[in-house]
Amino acid sequence: MSESDVVVWAHKTFLKWSDFKAESNPAAFEDSHSVIKYRFTWTINSEKIDDQILFLIEDIRLSVEFFPCLSWFRISQNTENLLKHEQGHFDLAELVKRENIHNLQNAFYGKCFPTRGQNEDQQKQFAKEDSGRMIAEEVEKLEKILDKRREEYDAQTEFGQNVEKQLKYNLMFDKLRF
Repeated sequence: MSESDVVVWAHKTFLKWSDFKAESNPAAFEDSHSVIKYRFTWTINSEKIDDQILFLIEDIRLSVEFFPCLSWFRISQNTENLLKHEQGHFDLAELVKRENIHNLQNAFYGKCFPTRGQNEDQQKQFAKEDSGRMIAEEVEKLEKILDKRREEYDAQTEFGQNVEKQLKYNLMFDKLRF
């Protein structure tokens, strides 16, 4: 998917019903569904120590992305409250990211990792590949945390129907925008 196929979380980004481009799923219990994932970028440096190339992972950045082509809603249910609830899923992903980004970065920053390969060029190439896989494994753990938190959010707010609980979440999410 290209950059234009996603909505990236930002302080002033709010979802609109027009962002939900997939057809609704008649077999689903929910009245709407948001597909939200993390994307990461990083830089890698390498050092040669005792004839071995070691790599260092630096500057890991994580973004929260909403996928319009995979997200949907039932037209009969397109209320502002439901849209606010779906925005909450997007905001929750940003909150989970902020709560966990330092743990992700600390798993790698300041550490050297060995690499494979027959020569220096191969080792540098494998360092990029291996570091990406290592970070992806950690991001997958973060997505599992997000999945659990999304389930809790839906249960506590009764999919946005419990106005009092939804309001508490909305107030928490509003703090992300400062």
